[in-house]
Amino acid sequence: MVVEVNDNNFAEIKQTNLPILLDLGATWCGPCKALAPIVEEVAADFEGKVVVGKADVDECPGLAAMFRVRSVPTVLFIKGGELVDKSVGLVAKSTLVDKLNALL
Repeated sequence: MVVEVNDNNFAEIKQTNLPILLDLGATWCGPCKALAPIVEEVAADFEGKVVVGKADVDECPGLAAMFRVRSVPTVLFIKGGELVDKSVGLVAKSTLVDKLNALL
């Protein structure tokens, strides 16, 4: 399951003990649309082990600014409330899986 993340609920979500994958994209972004089903698959594969979230940078300018997002899609990997890795652009599922496995 992918959690909708926004400027208001991010502080609460990052309190989890689980690693977080946060997909930052935009509705007008073609590569973001291509990445969405990949993120959904990863969410299903890591159910209960990782929190998978999605945020629209146009609706969450605070998150975009906090993580200095300059291009979308940007996928952030957060552990213990801290950014530990990120991926920019359309990437293969295996890239996301490898980065998440490194956090587990």
